[in-house]
Amino acid sequence: MKRLGSRRQLGALVGAVVLVGAGGWFAGTQVRSPADAAASHNAPKAGPVTVEVERRSLTATVVATGTVAFTSPRPLSLAGSVGTGAVTSPAGEGAEQRVTKAPVAGTKVKEGDVLMTVNGRPVLALAGSVPMYRPMGPGATGDDVKQLQKALRRLGFDPGSTSGTFGRGTATAVTDWYRNKGYEAQQPSAEDQQQLGALQQAVSGAQEALLTTRSGNAGDGADTGDGSGTGAGAGSEAGSGTRTDAQSSTDRQVQEIQLKSAQKSLDMANSALSNFQATYGTKVPAGEVVFFPELPVRLDKVTVKTGDAPSGPVGTVTGSELLVEAAVPGADAQLLRRGMPVEVTTTGGEKVKGKVEAIGSAADASGTQGGDGEAATGATSEGSGTGAADVSDGAADADATGTSGTSGTSSTSGTDAVSGASGPGPVQLRISIPDPGPLAGQAEASVKVTIEVGASDGKVLTVPLAAIRTSADGKARVQVERDGGVRDVSVTVGLSAAGLVEVKPAGGPLEQGDKVVVGK
Repeated sequence: MKRLGSRRQLGALVGAVVLVGAGGWFAGTQVRSPADAAASHNAPKAGPVTVEVERRSLTATVVATGTVAFTSPRPLSLAGSVGTGAVTSPAGEGAEQRVTKAPVAGTKVKEGDVLMTVNGRPVLALAGSVPMYRPMGPGATGDDVKQLQKALRRLGFDPGSTSGTFGRGTATAVTDWYRNKGYEAQQPSAEDQQQLGALQQAVSGAQEALLTTRSGNAGDGADTGDGSGTGAGAGSEAGSGTRTDAQSSTDRQVQEIQLKSAQKSLDMANSALSNFQATYGTKVPAGEVVFFPELPVRLDKVTVKTGDAPSGPVGTVTGSELLVEAAVPGADAQLLRRGMPVEVTTTGGEKVKGKVEAIGSAADASGTQGGDGEAATGATSEGSGTGAADVSDGAADADATGTSGTSGTSSTSGTDAVSGASGPGPVQLRISIPDPGPLAGQAEASVKVTIEVGASDGKVLTVPLAAIRTSADGKARVQVERDGGVRDVSVTVGLSAAGLVEVKPAGGPLEQGDKVVVGK
């Protein structure tokens, strides 16, 4: 027992010595000289910032936000009164022009369709390049009449002739067409009937006046001054005969003038009646037909409702085809060409194919300006600072920050590039959509537009744009970290995209995995 206690004491003593030694060692490691303490607070020596050279495929794109719209918007208005004017019938005497059935937005309008009704009468759609500008009826001639005749023939109502003169055959075809649509063609109004009656009465009155004049002249034609009478002497007889002859001559002149005047009045009355009768009959009022350059069209917006007066525009029509309008910065627009394929992505992620149809002023002139759905702005490009251009030799900035420019030519080819669009201002694009697919019914919706403007030939060596420098001789170069130092390697640059640029070594080795300097 005594020996066991001695062992325990020895163990405790050894443990205490070990603890004291460990504590002394730890305290020694924490003690530093003033010079060591100061050195520990100094920043490490600066070195270059490097990025590895990669081998990969590049695809350069221009990306923009666009708006879905319909083609060829134009205002819809009536050229004149529907019917013969404010008064269309005895029952409607004093009635103003009022919409009795308003057009419906979104309707597809085909040739011969009824767009709307005013005072119960139809407004009909026909195809033609000459706008409706006047009423058409018997005796009317012109290109608008010829256009009406051709439209009637297309609809199956043969006018007999398409010479451009509104004759009996045209009137019959118009009557049949209206009846087929459930309406009566416009017949002479009450005012027309009154005018016809007045002209007929004028003819009758002129005829009666002529007959009266002739009858009176015949009664006055008896010879009462032949100079053979009895009475006073010879001298008296001679004087009386002379006066009678002179009076008879004057009377005959007056009678002739009266007859000519009566005949002229009758001729004028007959001419007025004939001219009026030539235009009397079935008519097409100016407001009852609207000619469209192309059909079908789509009623995009309607600005009138039932009960409104149809003055001014009553709505907007568009073509039935969809397009997308967008805007890109001028520098990006320089990379685009007509016919380039476009990928349109909806907010739900659905994709539709299209192509660039117009750029710049051409898109402004024939897109949807003045219609609905103005083009969106805020375009961006996935690639270099100016889109997806090739970076030319000597195009990079030589400053120490590593910012690079992107002058040079696009890797794409083609014609019809936008002109005068190199500035920062936005440039309009119009993109045609052959097959709308999921875009159908999404007018005015916002979509993403992606246009591929170039792609590398397989996998190529790439470096960040910030790695490109310009040598004193104007050639592009990169700085490669190698063997503990940095050395310049001349390169030829190509396509740029997504912040990277294609490089080919032109004055020294450059391989995948090499580290190039992008900053210091």
